[in-house]
Amino acid sequence: MNTIDSKEVISTLNDLIETSKDGEEGFRVCAEDTKRADLKTLFSQRSLECGKAAQELQAVVARLGGKPEDSTSVGGDMHRRWVDLKSMITGKDDKAVLNECERGEDVAKKKYHEALEKPLPEDIRQIVQRQYDGVLRNHDQVKMLRDAERAAS
Repeated sequence: MNTIDSKEVISTLNDLIETSKDGEEGFRVCAEDTKRADLKTLFSQRSLECGKAAQELQAVVARLGGKPEDSTSVGGDMHRRWVDLKSMITGKDDKAVLNECERGEDVAKKKYHEALEKPLPEDIRQIVQRQYDGVLRNHDQVKMLRDAERAAS
């Protein structure tokens, strides 16, 4: 299988950088919005992990001679504004915060899955796959916490 050209690789990685930046910002907001100490810790940790994932991908883009993305996506910004609006209306209960975190992770899952369907160079594929595995872990953990929160309420 032939790999895609470096421009396409850079474009794909820049999309994932935006996605990771969205996750970093989204988890940071969730950490601020939750009242539970265990969720604050979890979301803060996830925010840091997303930031590190973005930095790792930025380094690869730079190595390939591209200009690394360094901001969140327009969609991510709009999603956060919607979350802020919604939380003003509903009050920031932990179930609502977990629902929004899971929605964000659904987007990340989709973006990483799409990237992995492309014929990326093997060294880059391994990085994207490792990060995708982390996204799946985050998603499953958030979903489990949300389901437990739903059951409790």
